[in-house]
Amino acid sequence: MEKKCKSIVWFRRDLRIEDNPALAAVARDGTVLPVFIWCPKEEGPYHPGRVSRWWLKHSLIHLQQSLRSLGAELLVIKADTTLSALLDCINAVGATKVVYNHLYDPISLVRDHNIKQKLVELGIEVQSFNGELLFEPWEVYDDNEQAFTTFNAYWEKCMNAQKDPVSHLPPWRLALAEGAGMNTSVEALNLENESEKSSNALLGRGWSPGWSSADKTFTEFIEHHLLNYSKDRLNVGRNSTSLLSPYLHFGELSVRKVFQSVRMKQLVWKNEQNTVGEESATFFLRAIGLREYSRYICFNFPFTHERSLLSSLQYFPWDSNQAHFKAWRQGRTGYPLVDAGMRELWATGWIHNRIRIIVSSFFVKFLLLPWQWGMKYFWDTLLDADIESDILGWQYISGSLPDGHELERMDSPQVHGFKFDPEGEYVRQWLPELARMPAEWIHHPWDAPLSVLKSAGVDLGSNYPKPLIDMDLARDMLTEAISVMHGKEAAGKAAVTDGTDEVVFDNSEPHEKVAVSKAVAKERKPCPASSSHDQRVPSMRNANSMIQNRKRPNPGEDGRVMKDNVNSCNIDKQVSKMGDDDLCSTAESSSSKKVMTNSRISFSVPQNCSSMSTGAPYPVPESSDHNDSWHEEVGTEEMSSKNGTSNLQISGKQIIHEDES
Repeated sequence: MEKKCKSIVWFRRDLRIEDNPALAAVARDGTVLPVFIWCPKEEGPYHPGRVSRWWLKHSLIHLQQSLRSLGAELLVIKADTTLSALLDCINAVGATKVVYNHLYDPISLVRDHNIKQKLVELGIEVQSFNGELLFEPWEVYDDNEQAFTTFNAYWEKCMNAQKDPVSHLPPWRLALAEGAGMNTSVEALNLENESEKSSNALLGRGWSPGWSSADKTFTEFIEHHLLNYSKDRLNVGRNSTSLLSPYLHFGELSVRKVFQSVRMKQLVWKNEQNTVGEESATFFLRAIGLREYSRYICFNFPFTHERSLLSSLQYFPWDSNQAHFKAWRQGRTGYPLVDAGMRELWATGWIHNRIRIIVSSFFVKFLLLPWQWGMKYFWDTLLDADIESDILGWQYISGSLPDGHELERMDSPQVHGFKFDPEGEYVRQWLPELARMPAEWIHHPWDAPLSVLKSAGVDLGSNYPKPLIDMDLARDMLTEAISVMHGKEAAGKAAVTDGTDEVVFDNSEPHEKVAVSKAVAKERKPCPASSSHDQRVPSMRNANSMIQNRKRPNPGEDGRVMKDNVNSCNIDKQVSKMGDDDLCSTAESSSSKKVMTNSRISFSVPQNCSSMSTGAPYPVPESSDHNDSWHEEVGTEEMSSKNGTSNLQISGKQIIHEDES
């Protein structure tokens, strides 16, 4: 009689039963031990924030109940290292195989690569699968095998690719591998401490974590709200979006399922000549594509959590002003729409993507604060905090992407206020001190007559701050900063030409400048246990690459990275802009991909995490402790590696991300 295989299913950000490739792969093979390992030490500065941990806690409880109903028990472990926890599980049940679904952020890439190497050296079979994306990041390249650096070109290639729809049905029954006598309750992980529980209590009123709730939320959206999504998505209220972003981040919802369902709706509406519905589906699919693209960028350019994709930003004279940073965090900038957004973020852990764009643009363009600070703050405070989406969003806003905002573009919060909150309802909700201001003045109270201010009970500089910085002055300062950047960039290029080789880098130790090309696995000796679905990792040259040409091409042509000589990487002269409305957070998930993982892989990831690491040019902001007394008055909130072998070092990431619009 054939001996049944004992397999460990390592859950991470794939907390679902349905369409889970790793779980499906071993469900029929023998006995299964589902494992979730909580190892905050390995997250470095990207340890999840309070509201994100609240969501994780309840999602794990739901997953545990679901697995129990199938005959298995989720083993929840708090450990100093993931590898040691996995080895303990392997020894406890005599497992011969470990399976998991891919992650693409730099920390996970390094950790997973090192763990796989160690396990296969010990004779353990290791297989990994794509449970997160429609396309693996190493599957989509241009005709010259170069990585795309503009979204439209990338997404067009994806949409034109022929892929058979694949879905993994949830198992009817699981056979539990016996012997793991070390079960830890989810409560024992201490994902929320006693001091956090009162604030977290309100979260359950607006959100219901877990894969079953994710499915219900998606069904409700696609049946009742998708049709008018193209119009409703610009409203800054919570009900104008799908609210799927936290479910997608924690893998409670298969993005492949989302994509296929919306695509079917799109085709039906197209046949019915329902242009509103067809347009809505198109917008939503682009939102899915942007989450996909965020993983693509982070994989092919793994330095983007700390350095701009465009090299000229390395010379930008950011202003490390702690007082301005604090005023922005507390929602006391004197610009009502910005302040309302930041107070909603603190109170609920969630803000509409349009508001994310507005507050982050103010952060970068008005205050000239390092975008990495804002990215890290979003990571600390958002319920749907997602590293890759945050990276994409903040780089987009800061002019760091070929198809992002121009750095010189400065949008007025006042104008945006009248456009997206014309009656001032959103501002009144989150800024009670302005609740009695007439709609005519609510987005620029500094211009209101004294009689209007007095009648509304507003005393500027007392119960509501005066503008932190005048817009004309902010524009002049931004223009001057850009001029300084261009001057330093020219001097840097001249120094290299003169042979002095004086190069300044954005927020990291110097990295070699080389052409950006397709991520390629570097072979060592064969790996004894591998699958055609297994994870690839960036090559050394991809990890150290940076796009040199800052000049923004004309809209139109696909923006692919072309091979160039020695120290330069040129962007094609014509690119298409993403558009503010596209920067959202919906994802995709998918089936297996062809991958070269019969080999051990050597790659490098930048060491320090921008402003958060010791050697960075920006001091660590006092930022993320969230203990400011003003915040305590605002109210509760409701939403939102370590060296491996050889030269593998890592840090963390995040940005504007949200639901989808």
